[in-house]
Amino acid sequence: MLVRSVIRHLIALALLTGYGYAQETANVGAARLRAQLIDLQAQQTDLEARLAQINEDIKPENIERSLAGVGSTRPEELREARRRQLESQRKGIQTQLDSLAAARTRLESAIASADAESYRQTVGPTTTPILNSRTSPTKQSHRQKPRVRKRSKTQ
Repeated sequence: MLVRSVIRHLIALALLTGYGYAQETANVGAARLRAQLIDLQAQQTDLEARLAQINEDIKPENIERSLAGVGSTRPEELREARRRQLESQRKGIQTQLDSLAAARTRLESAIASADAESYRQTVGPTTTPILNSRTSPTKQSHRQKPRVRKRSKTQ
């Protein structure tokens, strides 16, 4: 009898320990995802700043200014080469921004899922099922049978 009681307590302790560990890992996972999201946002901010700089540099007057100190017999070709170079950089950065936007959407979804899982683990499983009125046991009322009056034979 004592052995069974000890075994029951050990099983309960193991289950509670596993429950706490699962909750901790869900919280750690959500924190890790949030850190990744912060890094992604920093990358996105850097790329947006670089894209704004390229959009400024690609203006014809700024290309002209950047090549002012370079001597050439064909300045039009130099300007065109610089414009193509900046255009190529702009396309590459835009592609990176698009992929970061998709990654951000996935991370936000994963964070929401991790938070929901953490909440479910915090609340724990529901142990009281909702019973349907048809399937729930009903109390039988102890209704008395109707009394039947006996007629008297005097009539």
